[in-house]
This record gives sequence, structure tokens and C-alpha cells, in this order.
Amino acid sequence: MSKLTPAQQAARRRTFAIISHPDAGKTTLTEHLLLAGGSIRAAGQVRARGENRRTRSDWMKIERERGISVSSSVMTFEKDGLVFNLLDTPGHEDFSEDTYRTLTAADAAIMVLDAAKGIEPQTLKLFEVCRLRDIPIVTFINKMDREAQDPMELLDEIASKLQLDPAPLYWPAGSGGRFRGMLNLQTGAFQPYAKLVGGQAAEGEGHPEALPLAQADAHFQDGEKAELEEQAELIQGGYPAFERQSFLEGHMTPVLFGSALRHFGVDELLAAIGENAPPPKPLTAEKAGETETVEPGAREVTGFVFKVQANMDPNHRDRIAMLRLSSGEFKRGMKLKVQNTGRQLSVNAPITFFASDRELAEEAFAGDVIGIPNHGVLRVGDSLSESGLIRFAGLPNFAPEILQRVRVKDPLKAKHLKKALEGLAEEGVTQLFRPELGSDFIVGAVGQLQFEVMADRLANEYALECVFEPSPYAEARWVAGERADLEDFASKHKTAMARDIDDAPVFLSKSAWETGYIADRYPKVTFTKTRERM
Repeated sequence: MSKLTPAQQAARRRTFAIISHPDAGKTTLTEHLLLAGGSIRAAGQVRARGENRRTRSDWMKIERERGISVSSSVMTFEKDGLVFNLLDTPGHEDFSEDTYRTLTAADAAIMVLDAAKGIEPQTLKLFEVCRLRDIPIVTFINKMDREAQDPMELLDEIASKLQLDPAPLYWPAGSGGRFRGMLNLQTGAFQPYAKLVGGQAAEGEGHPEALPLAQADAHFQDGEKAELEEQAELIQGGYPAFERQSFLEGHMTPVLFGSALRHFGVDELLAAIGENAPPPKPLTAEKAGETETVEPGAREVTGFVFKVQANMDPNHRDRIAMLRLSSGEFKRGMKLKVQNTGRQLSVNAPITFFASDRELAEEAFAGDVIGIPNHGVLRVGDSLSESGLIRFAGLPNFAPEILQRVRVKDPLKAKHLKKALEGLAEEGVTQLFRPELGSDFIVGAVGQLQFEVMADRLANEYALECVFEPSPYAEARWVAGERADLEDFASKHKTAMARDIDDAPVFLSKSAWETGYIADRYPKVTFTKTRERM
């Protein structure tokens, strides 16, 4: 086989994220996509080196205990000549910032909806992030083997709440105890449903083969087949046919139905991603002050860090920067430069991910995600390239909604606490503010659950027993302006000034009213809720 060019390699990549409300079945769907891709034998077990290993994307201890995803994982697998990079995101709203950053590395998203609940508040929030980034969305309506809303009502909800044209590729026959399967609206083939235990499709026990609807009588009870035919006619007359261009532009979403737990509809979902999701796109970057378009097939290796994950291997205190490649042909041992610091890295041990499992990456192309082990050299938002001149847009930090003081129970471990908090802040998990006066750190987060996760990680990964206490502050705002104006402002509000992890000045206020009042009094100083990490 002749060697593929970087452009041809990029064209066979599909890098996508899964977004959903908590409990919509995202983690289960992730496992069953890996099953469909041939990466695992059964949900929860990996096929590698002859041993059955856990492949849950939720590898962090607290995630397994609570049954929620709080950290983004990356999983790579190949099927039918395509390379799939699956980015699993936290569903819980307290971790929306991590999800936002992960979506910067995705070219498409699967939106998972619970068939009984439809679009929930967090789904709406995550969808808005996709819309901001022009990410095309495939909709998977999950849990059809349980009692569900009327599928037409679900389509109408997608149209009204998301302003997206839903284009069903399949149509379900019933739900819950009356769920019989689904009809392929493009080919007319009927896929019967069988209740599998644990989705053991790859172990010889699978769903019956698809067959023409005319030959599927044995799978229906009285009147059910006629009802499906009638509904299919209504759907095809009332909803637009799927158009890939409209999907890529973010106006239309193909809709599929199924049950991730029973491994039904998952193969079809993976096929839809392979066929319709876009390969890596050209990205806008800055080079020597000029705007430049970086093509995936370009010769220079470029990429950006969208996440830093510490302690994936608790025995080695490792710190892995996840780099989404934007162009070129990366080879192990290459030297890459960090744009903002000019530091050069020899990438001798890059890794590809399978949740917390990993192996050395010998090569990678645009669309792939590789992990670069480093000790605090790389940060979220860093741009890397061979020349060191390419700079992609930075990733934003968002102002936290809750601010708490943190102190360690053993005063002798204060230095260790500083290091641990800085490490977690570098991951982008939480914000860390050092007040100009006083010694207690102020930690900021979007929601209360983040503090619980933080306390758990400080105890388990750093052996630090910490106490989180209410802080006197309600809001944090980054401040900017001319140097003299900033210095004047800071000198008059010393007790409310702090520095973030990047040493940028931050104003901590006791209430939203105070923020507004102070901002009015100092028109030459800007107070912002977001700050781009350079």
C-alpha cells in the first residue's frame, strides 16, 4: 500500500465529542461505540494483550464512585478505514468549562437525549457552545427500550428549542415494552430489536439481521407494522430529507434512535459519523503578526493544548498535555516549540489514549489527539509548532460562580498545598487566586461539585487534608487598562486585589452590586468575566 500524504491521512480522521445532560446515558454510549468500533469485546472490558481490562472512560476514582463524568477522556479506534477520535466530556454543569475546552478540539458532536426527557437545561447550554463554535451535531435519542415521549414531539422540541432542522435517518417502532426496532427511512430496511443483556453483541449474541419491511411481519403484533408505515409516510412528508451540506453548516441535525445499554442503534450511529461528520478543518492562526490559514495537509506540524491532565498514573505524578494536531505529519522524537515561551520540547514519549490506558504514538496527523508528558511546561491554550511561530486563538477562562478559601489542616504542608492547587488550576479544573494581602488561597469554581472533586483529589493524589471555607467574596473579575490607571485602581483596593495562575490582576468583590458600582467609578478600567489564556 502506497504511503498516504498528511492531507489523505487527515481526511480519514473523525474527531468528535459526546455531549448530554447528566444521566442521558453518555458513558454507556461511549463504551458501546468502542464495542462497535471493535476496540473492546464487551462493555467495560478492553481487548488488549490477552487480558480483560476496564475501559471505562470514567477512570478517576470519584467518577466511578458517583457514576458521573467529571474529566474529559480521549479514546482512539479504527474502523472501515477511518480513524475515530472520541472525546468524552463531563455531562455535569459544574464542569462546563472543561467541556467547552474539549469542544474546541472536536470537529463534530453527538448530542445524546433521553427519550423520556427530551432536551434538558444542560443539553441546551452545551448546544449553545457547539453553536458558538459552528460544530455540526448528530442527535442520538437514547433509551427507546424504556417508555418514551412521542418521537414526533421530540423532533418538534429539537426544532423549536435549538432552531435546528431535524432530519430522521431512522424511525422507531414503539418504545418501552412495545419497542420492536427501527426503520431505515433511506433504504426501507427494518432493523428488529432484541433485548440483549449488557449489549453482548460481539460475543455471538446480537440483534437479528436487518430485512425488508415487507418481510418483517414476525417482529410485529397486530396493527404495529401498519402504524409504523403510516408514521414513516408522515415523517417523510413532514420533515426535510437529510442534506450533508446543511448539517455541516450547523442548520440541520440527522436524528437516530436506539438504546446504548442494549447496543441497539449504536452501529448505525457510528456509520453516520463516519459518513457525514467532517474531517479536520483548516484553522485560522497568527504568524508573525499576520493572519494565516493552517491547512490540515500542510507540511509543518502544528497543534494546540486543550487540556492538561495530572496523575492519570497516580504512581508517577505525571502531567499530560493533550495536544490536538492541526496539520502535518507528527513523528515520535520530533522537536516542537511553544509559541508563547519559545521553549523547545523533544516529544520522545507521546501517547495515544484509551481512557486511562495508553500506548506510545509513533505518528499522528491532523485531527488526532496525542498526550505529551511534561512537568508544568505546557498549559491549556498553548500553541505548538515546528517553527514556534504559529499561534492559534487562546482558550478562555470563565469567571467562577463560587469562591471559597482553602487551607490545609497541617500547617507544615502549606508549600505542598500551593503546588497541588497550582497543578489543579493548570489543568483548568478550577481557578486559583492569590490575594495581594493575606495568605489563604481563594479557589473559584462553577459549581459546588467541583470543590468536592478537588477535596477528593487533594486527599487521594497529594495526601493533603484540606478545609474549604466560605470566602468574603462573591465575584471575580479580570481587570485591564493603561498601566497608570490600573496601578491607581489597585492601590486604592488592595484588600480586594488578587493574581490568577498567570499572574494577571483580578478584582474580588463582595457582591454583584459592588462590581457594578466600582466599574462605574473607574471607567478607564475594564472588568471582564472571561480571559483568554495566551
